[in-house]
Amino acid sequence: MKFGKTIKIFLIDGEPNGRMSCELSNWSGKAYKIPRIKIKDCSDRDDLTSTGVYLLFGKDDAGKDQVYIGEAESILKRLNQQLTQKDFWNEAIVFISKDENLNKAHIKYLENRLHDIAKSANRYTVDNSIIPTQSSISESDRAEMEEFIEYIKMLVNTLGHKVFDEKREFKAKQKQESFFIKAARGADGQGEPTSDGFVVFKNSKAASTIVNSMTPNFITYRQKLIDEGVLVDKVEYFEFSDDYIFSSPSTAAVMVMGRNANGLTEWKNKDGKTLKEFETNDKTTKA
Repeated sequence: MKFGKTIKIFLIDGEPNGRMSCELSNWSGKAYKIPRIKIKDCSDRDDLTSTGVYLLFGKDDAGKDQVYIGEAESILKRLNQQLTQKDFWNEAIVFISKDENLNKAHIKYLENRLHDIAKSANRYTVDNSIIPTQSSISESDRAEMEEFIEYIKMLVNTLGHKVFDEKREFKAKQKQESFFIKAARGADGQGEPTSDGFVVFKNSKAASTIVNSMTPNFITYRQKLIDEGVLVDKVEYFEFSDDYIFSSPSTAAVMVMGRNANGLTEWKNKDGKTLKEFETNDKTTKA
């Protein structure tokens, strides 16, 4: 059972675009979100000289979200080094322990696991050129670090980055509703609405061709998905190489069907109920 959480965010510089600290109720960890241009101002934060893990966020050359995941025995010292070694990032999120209970083995374990989770989620380009090695720690320490990771994932999301979040949103103890489109020219898609929009599942099939009346912006977008390898040509249809999140159900439907479409009426569950009907009835029931 999930319980509510209290998160305390403190604006260190008194402004929303400045440094902030972030703490979670009943957790010994602490997070800092620091803009790159504010790293030099952090000499006033004594706890940033301690051991921890950090994430550097920015964009790669193609404009896609990028992250670097690292660990350090002195976080502030390492961040100052990264000012000269990496230029893609514009903000850092740091995690330390308020009771100074993180040692070198712990942070090496955290670095490795966070790297693996980010790669698996496949939302951001991971800048690490070398896969971090996982340290050997006791079973009890491993359990503590896995709990620490769950809080890291929660706070990183709260602070604006879904780098560790799976594209499909599995809800505990709640039936997950999938929606389908089966249409002309090989279109056979499956997906579900998420807080980001609508995710089309891996191995879904998109139409082999598009109609002439398709909106030019959508034509360009579809070609981009083909160029990036999201849609793979299988001759009779295009196949999704991975789960892919679209900004809306309609955009997802257009990409699958190869024509202009209203996703709210095109996507249907196994009972034939449209997404529009499902959302309306669901909200009515809850009310």
